Amino acid sequence: MNICVCIKQVPDTNEIKIDPVKHTLIRTGVPSIVNPFDTYAQEVGVRLKEKLGGRLVVITMGPPQAKEAIRSCLSVGADAGYLISGRKFGGSDTLATSYILSEAIKAVEEKEGVKFDLILCGKQAIDGDTAQVGPEIAEHLGIPQVTYALDIQEVDGDLQVKRECDAGYDIISVKLPAVVTVVKLPYEPRYPTYRTRKEARTKEIPVLAEADLTTIDLDRCGLGGSPTKVKSTYTPVREKTGMTIRGMGAEAAAAKLVELVHDAKIL
Repeated sequence: MNICVCIKQVPDTNEIKIDPVKHTLIRTGVPSIVNPFDTYAQEVGVRLKEKLGGRLVVITMGPPQAKEAIRSCLSVGADAGYLISGRKFGGSDTLATSYILSEAIKAVEEKEGVKFDLILCGKQAIDGDTAQVGPEIAEHLGIPQVTYALDIQEVDGDLQVKRECDAGYDIISVKLPAVVTVVKLPYEPRYPTYRTRKEARTKEIPVLAEADLTTIDLDRCGLGGSPTKVKSTYTPVREKTGMTIRGMGAEAAAAKLVELVHDAKIL
């Protein structure tokens, strides 16, 4: 089974900064991580590859520093990684981003000489929380999709997906090729070893720019190709309003706590 995992490098959530003019995230000099939900998608992909054989390729769109996110995935089981990066891609909203990624998937298939049976994404990115890119990729490619996957198994050439829902979970069968988005799983993604980290540092990560995506319509990319416009953004102010009770025994502290809660009309 040949698998493509779409990942995103996101700012550490404790270090988010926003450009007051462009209303976009400032990434330069900000610590970055692989989007946590994408690490679960990667783990599902690696487990399927180990069981069924095939190739697992990671792609991401972003600035040059996003190569570090790809190297993280190479160190835990990915066979190859591609960075999609171009000035005309900057400022893309979810619709434009998903369109660019769908065109990139086609270009990577051609370069790798494979057709992807399965495209995996995390259910959402923690910097945007839209949960739109994965389903939109499926629409651009014209293939089935299943969202909020807790587990994926191959059964008689089709996928059987355990899908999270309000009442528990559904079991959904879907024909390949397909797009599946993954939630936090009951098991944790694997950790890299010193050897796999060292190997990942030596692997080449090709960069695909606008000219490499030969069928792309650049009018559908970037700020100009994004129907969503950000009017304003702000970083929530975190205020510390807690109180610490000190210098009392347990019974006196409990009585003081009850008094404070009562005075605050919480109870």
